[in-house]
Amino acid sequence: MNFFESIRVSLRALRANKLRSALTMLGMIIGVAAVIAMVGIGNGATASITSQIQGLGSNLLTISSGQSNSGGVRGGAGSSNNLTMTDVTKIPIDTAIKAVAPVTSTSGQVVFASGNTSTTITGTTADYQGIKNVTMESGRFITTEDVDNSARVAVLGPTVVTDLFGDANASVIGKVIKINNVPFQVIGVTTTTGSTGFMSSDDMITAPISTIQERLIGKKTVRNILVSATSETQMQTAQDEITAALHKAHKIPDGKADDFTVQNQADMLQTMTGVTQTLTMLLGGIAGISLLVGGIGIMNIMLVSVTERTREIGIRKAIGAKGFDIMMQFLIEAVVLSILGGGIGIAIGFGGSTLAGKALKMSTSISPTSVLVAFGFSAAIGILFGVFPARKAAAMDPIDALRYE
Repeated sequence: MNFFESIRVSLRALRANKLRSALTMLGMIIGVAAVIAMVGIGNGATASITSQIQGLGSNLLTISSGQSNSGGVRGGAGSSNNLTMTDVTKIPIDTAIKAVAPVTSTSGQVVFASGNTSTTITGTTADYQGIKNVTMESGRFITTEDVDNSARVAVLGPTVVTDLFGDANASVIGKVIKINNVPFQVIGVTTTTGSTGFMSSDDMITAPISTIQERLIGKKTVRNILVSATSETQMQTAQDEITAALHKAHKIPDGKADDFTVQNQADMLQTMTGVTQTLTMLLGGIAGISLLVGGIGIMNIMLVSVTERTREIGIRKAIGAKGFDIMMQFLIEAVVLSILGGGIGIAIGFGGSTLAGKALKMSTSISPTSVLVAFGFSAAIGILFGVFPARKAAAMDPIDALRYE
């Protein structure tokens, strides 16, 4: 029996038990679909985070305070609160550094008439707008004069406008809101940008840092200092200048550990990409377990099929079929089940990934490599788990097979 004749006989056997064949493929369908969907969501998340980090600002460097150490217990990065406004003035504005903006933040309860919402309050300076590429939907951003005078003015994100006033298009310029019972006049509304990292810039209120420090926090420290380099080629030079300036300002002797950290976009991008890729691999691996379960299901059904068709095997061997022909027939049946299941699973995986992306409000990305790997893996599983039943069928003694009831 030639190869094509084996395929024809195998397909006829599968069509004779349509329901069983469909149920056998179900494990492969679910496994491949899960792998495709999980990898698509993971790749989409990686692309989204990359885009968000790149959109944080132009050639951005972020300075954070170091770790605190109290009673032998070391706190996390940023826990020492040792950055001040004085440090901001020590960072030189030169050919490598374009702008510097201190940032501090707190959460606050915001009230206007019957509207009430809780959101993040960010205190900063006028340079924050250029560093973070903030654009205004209406009104203006805070100015240097606002910071110098500790003006009680606020710039609202569009989500805050909706939550507080009930309408994203509400006219809010000039309205007076209360943040933790402190009145602030609304001077502007930012355009919608979506989430950035772990915080949505749309759900945020920006105000002069001096006002936030005096009225809401009661401390002169800053949470971070944002620095914009003049160009990508000057990023390392800017980082070196920042480190030298803060070493001098904090009186850190040579050889002693820094009490601050300077992180650039490349560092953040590499860290976040590594995390998302690891999660993608983890999710893909978990989903891949179902492929193995599907392979075991195929082997079980093929063993049942061998038992049910023992007399058929005996008859075929009695009229001259070789063991190789019998083995190829059952192996082809297993591979066909796997490949059909894999093909259907890929289609479902595409659809599931798209639906998940819409539900999570994020883009998804399915690479051709992941499709080929999933499809090839499904075919390999068909061969791997189909060999044992096929060899069992090929090894049957024709006389014993004919006697089987």
